[in-house]
This record gives sequence, C-alpha cells and structure tokens, in this order.
Amino acid sequence: MMVKVKEIAELAGVSVRTLHHYDEIGLLTPAKVTEAGYRVYSDKNLDTLQQILFFKELGFSLEKIKEIMHNPSFDRHQALISQRDMLYGKRDRLNRVITTIEKTIQESKGEIQMPNRDKFTGFDFSHNPYKKEARERWGDETVNKSEEKVRNMTAYDEEKFNEIFRELAHIRNVSPESDAAQEKIGIWYRYLNEVGNYSPQAFEGLGHMYVNDERFTENIDQFGEGLADFMAKAMSVYAARNKN
Repeated sequence: MMVKVKEIAELAGVSVRTLHHYDEIGLLTPAKVTEAGYRVYSDKNLDTLQQILFFKELGFSLEKIKEIMHNPSFDRHQALISQRDMLYGKRDRLNRVITTIEKTIQESKGEIQMPNRDKFTGFDFSHNPYKKEARERWGDETVNKSEEKVRNMTAYDEEKFNEIFRELAHIRNVSPESDAAQEKIGIWYRYLNEVGNYSPQAFEGLGHMYVNDERFTENIDQFGEGLADFMAKAMSVYAARNKN
C-alpha cells in the first residue's frame, strides 16, 4: 500500500515538514516521488518511521538514529526488543516518581507524614547519565555484554572489585604516573575486560566519568577521599601508554 505524505503525517502524528526534513537528511526516503513532486510512502517506509519515533521517544538525536538504522548490522527485531525494554524501564521509573509526588501532595495537605527517604523514591540515582554516550562511542554490543556480566556478578567477583579499589586507595597519594600507580591501574583495566570489553580509549573515558559524575565520585571516594580523581588521572596515563 502506498501512502501520500499528508496521510502518513496524519497517521503518525507528525508534520509534513518533519517528513520532508527526514527525507532531506536521508533518514526516511519515500518509496517514490510522483511527477507532480508528491512524496509517496510504502509499508516499509511506515515501519521505518515507527522505528524512528521509538528512538526519538527514548531521546536519541536524529543524527544518531540515522547512524544506527543505516548500519549494515542493524536488526529491526532486536532494536524493537531493546526499545521495548528501555521503555518499560522508563515507565517504571515514571510510575515511582508519580507515586512519590502523589504522596507529597498528600503530605502538603496534612494527610500523611512522609519519611525523608520516601521523598526521593523514584529518582534513579543508580542510572548512569553517560550510558547513552558509552553506547554511541563503543556500541550497544559492548555495553550490553558489560551490563549482563555485571548482573551475573558473584559474591567473589564483587569482593575482587572491592579489593582492587581498596588497594588503589592505599596508593592514591602517589603520582598517577608512578610505576606503583600504573601497575595497580593495570590490574583494574584487566579486571574490567573480564567484565566487559574496554579499549584503552574507553578506559580513559570511564575515568572521566569518575570525576565528572558526582555519583561515581561519591561511591569511589568511599574507599578513600580523592580516589576517583587519582584513578581518573592514572587511567588517562595508562591509556596513553597502551594505545594500539
């Protein structure tokens, strides 16, 4: 079935100008253009537009959507599964925030008394705001594998993780360029590559997150004040010395 641009705009709830723009940037090219200059879209075009709108709902830029969907390895079925799971997560977080705001309204009316901890239920402080950047830099496969291994982490793995942090904390006052610092940060690099797949560049980028995101900093500095900054510097030196 072929659909004219005005019809697809009404069907999808987007403007005709938006569809023209998608065509101009090579994101959604109509099946054909009539002699009169009208764009006509196929069922396959409709599927593509649906996919674009799913990505937009999740906050992806048009540039990134184009890059993902034009990749030869793009799998629409797998993309739909990932989008579904991400939207479920978004919905669950919003439901928790809605519950919190409903209770806050009740409290403001004097109907209930909220414990302080309940005032922040639903705010996802464990969410990594750099995850999108990580996926853009190193790909979904790398991030997905890393997350899967973290989910399957055993008690032994967690203790090993903490042990490395404690050892790094002991030497956090030495120069990040010193042999001692580079030896210990090398252990961290090799351990991370058991969990995921980090290039030296990705390793350095992770170090930047340790100091640019206060949640990372706070968690890491529990092992010793200034540890996050020390690790970020040591990771940068390690990456520079070990680039392929």
